[in-house]
Amino acid sequence: MTTTVRFGIKTTPMHVPYDDIRRVWQEADAIPEIADAWLWDHLLPVAGPKSGAVHEGWTLLAALAAQTERLRLGLLVTSNRIRPPALLGKMASTVDVISGGRLVLGLGVGGTHQPPGAGGIAGANPALAEYEAYGLTLVPPAEGIARLDETVRILKLMWTREVFDFEGAHYRLSGTRNEPKPVQRPGPPLLIGGWGTRLLRLAAEHADVWNVPGPPHNTVEFVAERAGVLDAHCAELGRDPAEIVRSVQVLVSYDDPAATRATVTALVRAGMNHIVLSLPRPYPQGVARRLAEEVIAPVLAVTA
Repeated sequence: MTTTVRFGIKTTPMHVPYDDIRRVWQEADAIPEIADAWLWDHLLPVAGPKSGAVHEGWTLLAALAAQTERLRLGLLVTSNRIRPPALLGKMASTVDVISGGRLVLGLGVGGTHQPPGAGGIAGANPALAEYEAYGLTLVPPAEGIARLDETVRILKLMWTREVFDFEGAHYRLSGTRNEPKPVQRPGPPLLIGGWGTRLLRLAAEHADVWNVPGPPHNTVEFVAERAGVLDAHCAELGRDPAEIVRSVQVLVSYDDPAATRATVTALVRAGMNHIVLSLPRPYPQGVARRLAEEVIAPVLAVTA
């Protein structure tokens, strides 16, 4: 596994004006220590006032791709339940062209539900209100994984074939064409986000990057145990686990940068080599430079 550690930032586009997000991305674009920048994929607020503003992730990503020059960029992570796979492939191809080949395609299962008797808590699913509001459907976890697998296969065909048909259990396509192709060949790097055992199997098969969300899933113990599961899947598939970048999200504390540094340092020492610093709102002026000086440089100094 590569020992080089890369850092990114994440601006959650919820209860935050567009101008503030653009300001942070453009500032980060000029700071070499920050390699990439990320949004998310929700349609309603998941915290704070339910009437608050939320910007649609891929539309916003295209705008920011056109106004930055260096940062790699993407969503942590795109919900596989919101857009049909071929539409997503067309959108991703377009953003990769707009950005000059800087897209990293982050993908996750999206909203799922536990079937009756599976031990889930009725009414506890945070995706339920969002999906009902936008006419989307939740699926059982196993189906969500199967659909995500088919999406990945469709995306790869869209980026490499002139024309193709696809016949899967959940998606069927006929005479599909996708031009222009992405700038990156054979396609943008694929990031798969999540931590479930079946999801990690899919990541072992397809992912260039595996990403773990933030609290409570980013503890060193949890991440290390899940990384072991990923390694075991790679061994079964005959894939070198060093080919997969290990990525994790860390919520930044503006008031206690030492605590942020300690968390990041522990994760790097546990084998994570891509750290996404998630920024609480509101975003202070000069926040990207501040992170480079107060978090990134000190962590690199002690983990090199």
